[in-house]
Amino acid sequence: SGLVLVKNPHLDLMEEDVLYHLDLGTKTHNLPAMFGDIKFVCVGGSPNRMRAFAQFMHRELGLAGDGEDVADICAGSDRYAMYRAGPVLSISHGMGIPSISIMLHELIKLLHHAKCRDVTIIRIGTSGGLGIEAGSVVITDTAVDSSFQPRFEQVVLDDVVVRSTELDKDLAEELLACSREIPDFPTLIGHTMCTYDFYEGQGRLDGALCSFSSEKKLEYLRRAYDAGVRNIEMESTVFAALCGLCGLKGESCRFHLL
Repeated sequence: SGLVLVKNPHLDLMEEDVLYHLDLGTKTHNLPAMFGDIKFVCVGGSPNRMRAFAQFMHRELGLAGDGEDVADICAGSDRYAMYRAGPVLSISHGMGIPSISIMLHELIKLLHHAKCRDVTIIRIGTSGGLGIEAGSVVITDTAVDSSFQPRFEQVVLDDVVVRSTELDKDLAEELLACSREIPDFPTLIGHTMCTYDFYEGQGRLDGALCSFSSEKKLEYLRRAYDAGVRNIEMESTVFAALCGLCGLKGESCRFHLL
């Protein structure tokens, strides 16, 4: 039916679902009226970037006004920022798996309660590239962990739960086709490696701790490249896992800065 799924039987027993970190709820807000016509959700780390993206979409869609005064729907919370431009939601998620995971749980419930259909969600932002030209955009076909495996592992109670991290291949090809209209940004499809840390986890030598040599770092990055990894970041595995489980057509597009 195209509806956004939630796989939690306990929600049906709740009188009210409070989306605490978004400052929204099923009793305090008319979620179908506010969000029922949403078709696209774009998420990224920085609140300022996502506000700028919402203003950009406002102009691109030809909506009334200049979009400069776009309102933060989650202004009552200091965790995330959410903006709307027509059928497009623009939401920040902070840095790392825990931060984006919290936001995605509440976003997916929001879309479910709002009875949204056929929603596409795209993760946008920056990442570290691997063996590619600076300024390139990597469209993720599969998110992999630090061992280059297509999986997201999470401890639930005292069990290790493993979930798939495949993303929508058709959407990836569609985005690649769209990229040909913007020649200034070389675009490719590849694996995205997701780590739990920005410094040691990504092989950086400039953190407060470093337990490996520069030679060991380069050997690891070569193995990652040979495994198909083209960029490295900190959110893609949980993003792919939750989108897949909840029936969301999802994709990740990351810009390689350096």
